[in-house]
This record gives sequence, C-alpha cells and structure tokens, in this order.
Amino acid sequence: KRLAWETIPPLLDRASPLRTSHLRDPVGPQIHFASESFIDEVAAALNLDPVEFRLKHIKDPRDIAVIKGAAEKFGWQPRPSPQRQTGIKVSGRGIAYSQRNGTRVAVVAEVDIDRSSGKIYARRFVVAHDCGQIINPDGLHRAIEGNIVQGISRTLWEEVKFNDKNVTTVDWISYPILDITETPEKIETVLIDHPEIAPSGAGEPAARPLAAAIANAIFDA
Repeated sequence: KRLAWETIPPLLDRASPLRTSHLRDPVGPQIHFASESFIDEVAAALNLDPVEFRLKHIKDPRDIAVIKGAAEKFGWQPRPSPQRQTGIKVSGRGIAYSQRNGTRVAVVAEVDIDRSSGKIYARRFVVAHDCGQIINPDGLHRAIEGNIVQGISRTLWEEVKFNDKNVTTVDWISYPILDITETPEKIETVLIDHPEIAPSGAGEPAARPLAAAIANAIFDA
C-alpha cells in the first residue's frame, strides 16, 4: 500500500494562486472513498457479500466488532452487490470501514436513487463507533450525527469550481450544501465502550468512511 499527497502552499509567487484550507478529517475521506469502494468491487468480482468479504480479511477483534455491529443493527441480509434492478426508482445499501487515530468506525448507508434525474437521497445510516472509553454517550452520538450530515453534504453536493483566474463558487447558489429537506430520515449509532482503553476521539472518524459507504450503496443500487 502506497500513500502520498500534496499540500498547496499559501499565496506565494512560486505557488498556486488558490488559497487552501483544511476540511474535516484532512485526506481521510478521499483515501477511503478509493480503497473502500475498491474493496466492494473486488467482492463483486468474487460474487461475495461485502460484509462477508471484509470479515474474511480482518483479524483485530475491535475491527470485527464495529463491522458486525453496524451490519446487525442495520439488518444486513447477506448477498453480493450490485443488485439487478429495473425501473426509475431504485435503492441500495453499502458499508465502509476505517480507522482514525485508534478509533474504529463502520458505516452502513441506505440510498434511494431517481434514475431519471440522477437525484440521490441518502436516507438511513447506521454507524458502529469504537473510540475506546466513552465519557459522554449523548455527546458522542451527536458528534457522530454531525459527521454524517456534514459528510453527506460534501459527498453529494459540495464542489469548488474555478476558471483560469478565480474561484467561481461564491455563494450558496453556486456552492449548494445539503438542506433540511435532504437530511436522513434516521441516523442510528452502535456505541462500543472500552473502559480499559483511553479515549481516541470522535470529532472526525465517522466522516472518514462516509463517502465510500454512500458510493457503495449507489453501486449496489
């Protein structure tokens, strides 16, 4: 596995004219969009269920627990992806898994798609979350919800565009974000507590596998 990225420097004569800033979980969503989507493609090529395929290759008990926890809470029925659906309205489910600074997260996404318009509605999410010792369960649940809502917006809507001189996304019309009518019907969490392990954070880990979970649900549909 080889990993590399470039950081564009600030406004200097020798650098890019585009000012950059951090997004939530820098680099994480991009990498796992690629790797976790590819895992589903490999599972599909082998005609295996995506959850089953991951569990065949994961050894750490904490990793296994979050994948199983999310799948069981969702009511995951084993079968290969993608489905062979016809009609204008289709739906799919997808899973993705990641680690961040010791925190383990598995996300199952359920999406509805209107094939005539291309509109994607991310309807339901189940997030299994292991960040070691849980100090404040309600606060943890809300942090996860925030990651999911912001992550859906980044995955389905947000895009900075520019021409050869300027950024052209300058307002909420040219840079739309997820609005209240498109938020999920349900975000469920499975909080796995390890009092013997120091807390490893919840501010960003659930954002990391989210785009891949949505993409895998679209692939399934």
